[in-house]
Amino acid sequence: MAAFDVKKETPTNNTHEGFDLENQKHKKPGWIKFLAYVGPGFLVSLAYLDPGNLETDLQAGARDGFELLWVILIGMIFALIIQSLAANLGVSTGKHLSELCKAEYPVFVKYCLWLLAEAAVIAADIPEVWTGVLLTGLSTLLLIGLQRYGIRKLELLVAILVFTMAACFFGEMSYVKPPAADLLKGLFVPKLSGQTATGDAIALLGALIMPHNLFLHSALVLSRKVPTSVRGIKDACRNFLIETGFALFVALLINIAVISVSATVCSDPSLSGQCNNITLNSASFLLQNVLRKSSSTIYAIALLASGQSSSITCTYAGQFIMQGFLDLKMKRWKRNLMTRAISILPSLVASLVGGPAAAGNLIIIASMILSFELPFSLIPLLKFSSSTSKMGPYKSSIYIIVISWILGLGIIGINIYYLSTSFVRWMIHSTLPKAATVFVSIIVFPMMVVYVASVIYLMWRKDTAVTYIDTTKNNPAIHAGTEDGEDSIVPYREDLADIPLPD
Repeated sequence: MAAFDVKKETPTNNTHEGFDLENQKHKKPGWIKFLAYVGPGFLVSLAYLDPGNLETDLQAGARDGFELLWVILIGMIFALIIQSLAANLGVSTGKHLSELCKAEYPVFVKYCLWLLAEAAVIAADIPEVWTGVLLTGLSTLLLIGLQRYGIRKLELLVAILVFTMAACFFGEMSYVKPPAADLLKGLFVPKLSGQTATGDAIALLGALIMPHNLFLHSALVLSRKVPTSVRGIKDACRNFLIETGFALFVALLINIAVISVSATVCSDPSLSGQCNNITLNSASFLLQNVLRKSSSTIYAIALLASGQSSSITCTYAGQFIMQGFLDLKMKRWKRNLMTRAISILPSLVASLVGGPAAAGNLIIIASMILSFELPFSLIPLLKFSSSTSKMGPYKSSIYIIVISWILGLGIIGINIYYLSTSFVRWMIHSTLPKAATVFVSIIVFPMMVVYVASVIYLMWRKDTAVTYIDTTKNNPAIHAGTEDGEDSIVPYREDLADIPLPD
């Protein structure tokens, strides 16, 4: 795909030059064609390796052992299905999720969805403590500057950061040797037996399935050049699926390694004091077997790598969300600065108020917020992906639609159940005066009703905006997938030039 040059003129069909170009493309090995699509899935997978995931994994392993590994597995499978839908949406429509939401929903609903999407970005940024927030924000702006040298170089830098973090936990995992039987049982036997297991499971799902990732992935794929033919679009969707699957598999292995290390090390009764209150600040002792005296230093580097990776994805997502919902037209550095300020400022305030000692609780709360916000990005994605008016002939198959809705409704149902039962339990055991408890309930219960009503509205509202344009009427070759149709190239989105193509 990289062999094409983007030109303002529409490529002329039925020319000798067009046929030569087509023949050259078909001579390329399949793996070279595949490499043109590598990148978006790996950038998206960074969100599954952020400090929020590390914190949640560490606490789940310390408190529940290997019991919740099945949640990670199911969450990653669900993430693969949903992320592939997001990628297909961008490839097939030429627009990302936030742009389609803007075109579809009324003004009030559009702004509500925008605020919720921004809140998801903010919640994903909470895990850094206040100094980390400042350093990460500054370095993220520097990393964004690297985009001018090509997306591949940025992806390489991110890969090095992630490899550093993964090497630490894989090395420790090989040393502590977690019991294979317990690990496999935790992966394939669903179980929620501990007092905190349900809450930890919700937090794990919230940390794995991030709402802003859906907006991010649907936009990242637009930085690739995709043929307009039916065959070209289907090939692109398949390549993005393979690339995303491999990236999420690597993320799954890292999450399993973190939980396994935490569960194995914390099974030692002599470490119960450290494991009961394990946080990102205190978790360096888990790596002492491999790293010895350097464990704290190497762990700090791994944590920095995780924070940098998370900040990159949050920055991209914030840019696309603002551009799609608000149609902001401003210089790149201003948009980057505004997006970063919106994400960092609330996180900085929360971290200053909570302090390092409360960072662990903030991360768990942030993960649960992400889980509760998921329906407001997931439902539009599921509806658009199954809509002929949005996707045309590229809409998802009936099997994918059914599986996606079952998984999506399952997550939404769990969220509503846990939200309701947790609040009722808090009211029963609350030490606040009765008047204060009644006042809180008067505020919270209507909010819960609004939450459920909003989810139902998004599910049952009929789509009205038609965004799919059938180009095969003017060019039958595109529909047939012939050489002339294959030679027609969709220019990558110039308004998304913050993610330039490799030279």
